[in-house]
Amino acid sequence: MIVTRLDEGQLADCVDELAELLVDTVDGGASIGFLAPMDRAAALAWWKERVGAVAAGHLAVWAAYDGRRAVGTVGLAFPDKPNSRHRAELVKLMVHRDARGQGLGRRLLDTAEQAARSAGITLLHLDTETDSPAERLYGSAGWTRAGVIPDYAADPAGVPRPTTLYYKQLGKAAVTR
Repeated sequence: MIVTRLDEGQLADCVDELAELLVDTVDGGASIGFLAPMDRAAALAWWKERVGAVAAGHLAVWAAYDGRRAVGTVGLAFPDKPNSRHRAELVKLMVHRDARGQGLGRRLLDTAEQAARSAGITLLHLDTETDSPAERLYGSAGWTRAGVIPDYAADPAGVPRPTTLYYKQLGKAAVTR
């Protein structure tokens, strides 16, 4: 599989594929901020809204392709505050149901971590549904569990679920003015 970072033009060109991936991910039970069944038009609109964030440098997005279509994605969201430029949030790690169990989630995670290091990011953080397959991935990849917030977000079925917060230190922070 090929994993590539998308600039705003590439992202705009593949929003249809990424909308299909988002629909599959949510309808497959992943808790990534949406309710099932995921409306394709809403998924398309959500991805179109990301184009501006990528253009502004507030978001970086990588997509994984199996030769036919996008089967995975991950993003890094960068804060805009001067005192937080050393950190980023790992967002929307998605793997199509057909591509799960092949190490793609780990590969996307590794890609985002390496890109963060290269950009001088020294701290990553994320949140994920407690006891989800994603939580096992982050734990096995060396992320540190910071705590659990009860009933933080609804799962795709609309049931409030706890969320686990994780962080990973990539190096020593040196915040400059």
